[in-house]
Amino acid sequence: MVFLNWSYLLLAGVTAAIFWIVFNIFDQLLFFSPIVIFYLPDDAVIGFILATITSVLLGMVVSMNVYVFRHSKLKIGLTSFFSGSTVSVLSSTCASCSSLGFFLVTVFGGTGVAASSFLSNYQTPLRFLSVLLLIWALYSISNKLTKSCTMNQQTLK
Repeated sequence: MVFLNWSYLLLAGVTAAIFWIVFNIFDQLLFFSPIVIFYLPDDAVIGFILATITSVLLGMVVSMNVYVFRHSKLKIGLTSFFSGSTVSVLSSTCASCSSLGFFLVTVFGGTGVAASSFLSNYQTPLRFLSVLLLIWALYSISNKLTKSCTMNQQTLK
């Protein structure tokens, strides 16, 4: 029901494309300077697949949440909105090899080094966790949408 409207489908596609680009820039797979280049080494295939799945699921969840916000009769829980979004963004950034790692180290010192090390060591399991959380968020928001449309059998009699 959400994706039958072209505007929500477009929103999901644009959101997924933006996050796909951001994730691939953080993973140093996509470069814009001096020319646009996409390079996928053999050891980054699993991370690329998980980042692509994460960006598509994130686009779907954001689009469905916008649909729920626009139809004010339906209430959305904070858990379905923020469940996988934050974890997916944090886990999809290679903290030790991107500018995020330098930011963490300079701002937080030793704690930043520990956070950068943790994110780089457990990047793949965190991505799996973010995919699972996004699937749960997608399930919970679609469950809210379908349950709000069902009619009580007692009222029909």
